[in-house]
Amino acid sequence: MKLNPLTARKLRRFRSLRRGYYSFWLLIVLTGLSLVAELLVNDKAIAVRYEGEWFFPTYADIRLGDVFGLEGEAGSTPVSYRELKKVFEAQGGDNLVIMPPVPFGPYENTAYDGILRATPPDAGRGHYLGTDTTGRDIFARLFYGFRTAILFAAAFTALTYLIGISLGCMMGYFGGLFDLLFQRIIEIWSNIPFLYMVIIIFSVIPGTYSITARIVILLTIMVLFSWTFMTYYMRTETYREKARDYVSAARVLGAGSARVIFRHILPNTISTVVTFIPFTVIAAITYITALDFLGWGLPPPTPSIGELLKQGTANLTTAPWIVSSAFVALVFILTVVTFIGEAIREAFDPRKFTTYK
Repeated sequence: MKLNPLTARKLRRFRSLRRGYYSFWLLIVLTGLSLVAELLVNDKAIAVRYEGEWFFPTYADIRLGDVFGLEGEAGSTPVSYRELKKVFEAQGGDNLVIMPPVPFGPYENTAYDGILRATPPDAGRGHYLGTDTTGRDIFARLFYGFRTAILFAAAFTALTYLIGISLGCMMGYFGGLFDLLFQRIIEIWSNIPFLYMVIIIFSVIPGTYSITARIVILLTIMVLFSWTFMTYYMRTETYREKARDYVSAARVLGAGSARVIFRHILPNTISTVVTFIPFTVIAAITYITALDFLGWGLPPPTPSIGELLKQGTANLTTAPWIVSSAFVALVFILTVVTFIGEAIREAFDPRKFTTYK
C-alpha cells in the first residue's frame, strides 16, 4: 500500500529518532514474547518424549503421573514436569523432558524446607528474581503481569478512543444543541470520582464471579470514566476541519454526515490522536498498577506488578528483592513507552509537517 507523502515523511522522521524507534521495537518484541509466555515461563514442559511418543503439555489438559510411568502417589496426582525430568535423567534412555527457560508458573507455590516463604534470588534453583511471600516465582509473576498490563492498556486505549473520537467528531460536526447537550453531560460525568466508583462497585460484586468477568468489569469502569478527555480535542479539531473547502465539496457531491466525519475529517485529524496514544497507554498501566497496589484492581491471584509492589512494601526489610524487582520492572516499562511517545509526538508535530503553509 502506497503511503501518503506526508505520512511517509512523518514515519521517516520517527525512524530517525533512534531512542524512540528502538524503544518501539523493544516493546513489540517484549509484547510478542509475552503472548507466548507459556513457552518461556511455565511449570509445564514444552515437550515430553516418553517411549517414543511425543507429548506437548503446555497447551494441553492436565495429565497424571501414571501417563509417564510414575507409580504410587506420584502416579495418581498431576505430574510435576521438573521432577519428571529428574526421573528420566536418572533412568537414562531416550525419555526426555524439555522445560521452558524459567521452569516455574506464575501461580505455582514452591516450598523450600517445607515452608512457603519469600526466598532471595537463586539462579541455581531457577528463581532469578527470588520468590514472593507465598513461594511464587517473581520473574514469572512479572512476566505474566507485563502481559496482563499491556493487553489491558491496549484494550483500554482502543475503547477509550473509540468512544471519545466518535462522540467528539459528532459534537464538532453537528454543533448547536447536540454539542451543548453533550458538553453539559461530559462536565457532569467528569466530576464523578473514579476511585470511589471502583471501590463501591467492587465491594458489591460477588466473589463467585470469575477472574475474567472481574477484569472485564474493571476495564469497563475505567473506560466509562476515561473517555471524556479525548472528546474535547476531537471536537476542536472537527470544528476547524469542517470549515475547509474539501468538506464543502464532499457535501456538494452528496456525501452523508457519517462519510464526511469518518472518511474525510477524521483522517485529517488523526495525527493529533496518534501523539496521545503512548501516553494513554502509560496512564492505563499506571492506573491498573495503582489500583492493584490499593487492593481494588485485578482480582487475585492474577499476576500483577501492583500486587508485587504491595507485597514488597509490606516486607521491605525481610524481602527487599520483591519491591526492587517490581519497581525496576514498572519504571522500565513506563520509560520505554515514554520514549516512544516523545518520538511520535516530535515526528507527527504539525508545526513541522503540515499540508497548510
